[in-house]
Amino acid sequence: MTGPTIGVLALQGGVREHLEALEAAGAIAVPVRRASEVAAVDGLVLPGGESTTMSNLLLAFDLYEPIRQRLAEGLPAYGSCAGMILLADEVLDTRPDAVSFGAIDITVRRNAFGRQIDSFEADLAVTGLEGDPMRAVFIRAPLVERVGDAVEVLATVAEGPAAGRIVAVRSGQVLATSFHPEMTGDRRLHRQFVDLVAQRG
Repeated sequence: MTGPTIGVLALQGGVREHLEALEAAGAIAVPVRRASEVAAVDGLVLPGGESTTMSNLLLAFDLYEPIRQRLAEGLPAYGSCAGMILLADEVLDTRPDAVSFGAIDITVRRNAFGRQIDSFEADLAVTGLEGDPMRAVFIRAPLVERVGDAVEVLATVAEGPAAGRIVAVRSGQVLATSFHPEMTGDRRLHRQFVDLVAQRG
């Protein structure tokens, strides 16, 4: 039995790492650069990168509206770091011309950890993941400032300067993290997303 076809938005950022992680988690992983490719996938990953650059490229490549429409129709999506910013309903500390999809009812602040902590790693207990805590890599990560009533908090930072901060959320078919699970060998979060897409299928 083949897994679901999951696209990775391939305009900028950590595309290859997500493709490899999704394949390892049992999906058929494909890069997405065109509207026709958006239409053909069962789920979509929005990778880390530079969110304002990705916003500009979404508009330049006429991808913003096709993705927004599919998300509105219930397409499962997972965003890591910049991908979380793109999925958010409200983004703070961004350029006025930047776009986001409003696919999950959260408010995020860009580069929230950057000035305070820069890049760091932390062990996280993530709801729904069995076994040991997940080692999470944060690189100029966004911070979740607010979650809506329908949003489930999956993980918060346990200790250090970022203690108590929300770094993983889910609402229905949409999953988002401040950190980069694609940068470690731990595929549990990608498997969780692949399973979510397959169950919807």
